[in-house]
Amino acid sequence: MKTKKKPVNKAAQKKAEREQQEKRMKRVIWITGACIVVLVVLLLVIKPNSAKGDFDYSALPVLGNPDAPVKIVEMGDYKCPSCQYFTQAVSPELQKDYIDTGKAALYFMNYLIISPDADSMTAALAAQSVFHQNKDEFWKYYDAIYKNQGDETTEWATPDFLVNLARTENIKVDYDKLRKDIDDKTYKKEVESHNETARSLHVMSTPTLFVNGEKASEKASMDYTELKPFIESKLAEQNTK
Repeated sequence: MKTKKKPVNKAAQKKAEREQQEKRMKRVIWITGACIVVLVVLLLVIKPNSAKGDFDYSALPVLGNPDAPVKIVEMGDYKCPSCQYFTQAVSPELQKDYIDTGKAALYFMNYLIISPDADSMTAALAAQSVFHQNKDEFWKYYDAIYKNQGDETTEWATPDFLVNLARTENIKVDYDKLRKDIDDKTYKKEVESHNETARSLHVMSTPTLFVNGEKASEKASMDYTELKPFIESKLAEQNTK
């Protein structure tokens, strides 16, 4: 005996097909979203140079005209030998070609990597005290610390050394206040905020330079022939605005 085939419910079939299609679309959207998240993470990890620095320039020591079209921020550690090299070999060329001519201004931020819990911090505290006491004396003291830099493996930037250095170099500040600021860690939070800024910008070494907010290559921070074209490109950008 033959049985009759049940009639196909076309409405139910279409509904089922539609539900399957919606499930596939949701799966595609989820996978696409996951891929985007992974891509963003990879970009942050693999291409840290893409980070842009948004600095409060008014709160930083400045060498040159603050209204200069190019603003260069150096992130450095007073115990770092490479920072000493930048100060003595690269910075003079930078000053001659750009700072003295009003084309650029140099700013400084602390980034402690050699001994952040020891005398890298002590030197930074001393320099910040000088800056807050007499902004015009900061760069003289900055140069003096690097000129008299000790071995990075020894703890040489002691409070006694830093205060005596200020006296010897005739830095025009209150030496008792300088010592008190070091001992009381008056500007520790300020130094730590510099460190946090550097870490947020994926800075991995010192010195690191940012030119109009854009991170320069490590080579440019140590080689003036590499740095100069980068600065020129930023000047050209300003001239076209």
